[in-house]
Amino acid sequence: MLGRRHPLPIYRRVWALVWPSGGWRRASLYIAHRLRRLPGTPYRIAAGFACGAAISFTPFIGFHFVGAALLSTLLRGSLLASAIGTVVGNPWTFPFIWTWIYALGQWLLGGEVVSELPAVLSLTYIFDRPLDVLWPMTVGGVPTSVAAWFAFFWPVRGAVAEYQHARRRLVRRKKRPARQKRLGRKRAAALANTKER
Repeated sequence: MLGRRHPLPIYRRVWALVWPSGGWRRASLYIAHRLRRLPGTPYRIAAGFACGAAISFTPFIGFHFVGAALLSTLLRGSLLASAIGTVVGNPWTFPFIWTWIYALGQWLLGGEVVSELPAVLSLTYIFDRPLDVLWPMTVGGVPTSVAAWFAFFWPVRGAVAEYQHARRRLVRRKKRPARQKRLGRKRAAALANTKER
């Protein structure tokens, strides 16, 4: 019912993943609005989003949604917010994330710090040589994920709490005139009754 009359071709859908049709600013504003309007307490929403963002800093690409959902369940976060949080890992950020966690992992393991990943980097290469690439990326991803969780949790919690507080104030302000009208009618009716007596 709400779908397109003529579905987009595959190449346009793939391109939209790399470059949204409205631009990245509009896409990020949409995600921020969507996140603030989620049902739940500020803690649940922020914890869920932080879990999704933290899991994005691990090399296990196909399992980000599952990992975010499991971590969010453990921390009593919002599952929907955790799915939205995985957007932190995207085609634009993955090269930087992978370079960072690989270099950090190599350094933590006491190996030679390599500034670049191997020239022929692909998922097949990573899984064929787990000790060369996947293990350092995993070791580097763990502390980075913990740091990312805290880096995303506090700002998101503050923004959601502020939004929910402003929303409650607005609802109260809208209800006040309606209640005053009702009270005014009741007073007018009471005055009319006393005059009749």
